Amino acid sequence: MDAFADWLFVVLWILGVLLTFLPLVPATLVILLAAFLHELLLGFQELSLGTWVLLGVLALLAMLLDNVAALLGARRYGAGRAGLWGAFLGGLLGLFLGVWGVLVLPFLLAWLFEYLSGRRPEEALKAAWGTLVGLMGGVAAKVLVHLAMGLWVLRQIF
Repeated sequence: MDAFADWLFVVLWILGVLLTFLPLVPATLVILLAAFLHELLLGFQELSLGTWVLLGVLALLAMLLDNVAALLGARRYGAGRAGLWGAFLGGLLGLFLGVWGVLVLPFLLAWLFEYLSGRRPEEALKAAWGTLVGLMGGVAAKVLVHLAMGLWVLRQIF
């Protein structure tokens, strides 16, 4: 049972890291649930309370980084509320168009919303770029935190 629980965690952790690239998918929760399921199968004997606290802190950090990075990138390049909404809606709609939709549609809708809010085309382009940079920076930061979460659990169970 130990080997099954260990490998189940590894598979679900990798899935969680991969799901990080999809907007609105709770990848952090997938990783936490993977650790919980591992412990449930083994009678809660391998992960200490300190590990659970660390996982909780890292989960909160992942969620915070995701939102703060998008806002900082957008603000750095002059995006307004319209651009942020455009990027958010583009991310949602992009889910139905595959990987390219997730990458391109947030940029296009951020530009469109900024332009429709009264910005000149080149200003809207700069703001849309900042929104995209911020969103991608947030995803990269979350991937690093998700990797740290999984590696910490692996260190505890192997």
